[in-house]
Amino acid sequence: MKKNFVSNSRESIRMFKNPLFEALSKVPYFVPLIVYVPVIAYFFWTSIQTNGILLFLAHLLLGLFIWTLTEYVLHRFVFHFYPSSEWGKRIHFIFHGVHHDYPNDAQRLVMPPSASIPLAAAFYFLFKWLLPVALLDGFFAGFISGYLFYDMTHYMLHHAQFKNGVWKKIKQHHMLHHYDDSTRGYGVTSAFWDKIFGSDFLKK
Repeated sequence: MKKNFVSNSRESIRMFKNPLFEALSKVPYFVPLIVYVPVIAYFFWTSIQTNGILLFLAHLLLGLFIWTLTEYVLHRFVFHFYPSSEWGKRIHFIFHGVHHDYPNDAQRLVMPPSASIPLAAAFYFLFKWLLPVALLDGFFAGFISGYLFYDMTHYMLHHAQFKNGVWKKIKQHHMLHHYDDSTRGYGVTSAFWDKIFGSDFLKK
């Protein structure tokens, strides 16, 4: 298991000398809502106009499901890929390492638009290449809805106290990833894919 420094403070350390880069690395939790709710609404509307409600819902659910797998794969194989070069280590720290070292930093919890917008555009054009035209808009609406749910959930897991048993269990799963074993528990919104791929936490 890879051991990391973990700070329990809410401080937001400086990562960049350049003030613009430093500003772009921080984002209030509500910014993804401002950016992506209009995008989701647009694709909701275009898909309903093209396919009707029932097909739209089917495409939406498919997009949501594929997002859950994408969330798992990105977290496990991209965010937790540990490069050997100093340059690679620096990039890894910027994208995910800082969150593990400072998990309570509220300004670096949700993904900044400077990173999420290029990623969303890349996924859109990938899906445009792979999927039938009629499926694309509803699917992408579901996929981005899944991403937004993930981002908001991730923020709440670190900064909210839950009374609901389901949410308590989801939070416990993610806190184990941070404070017990970062090589397990890659699912943030659920443990489903961890159970499928054998990366869930071992019962003690």
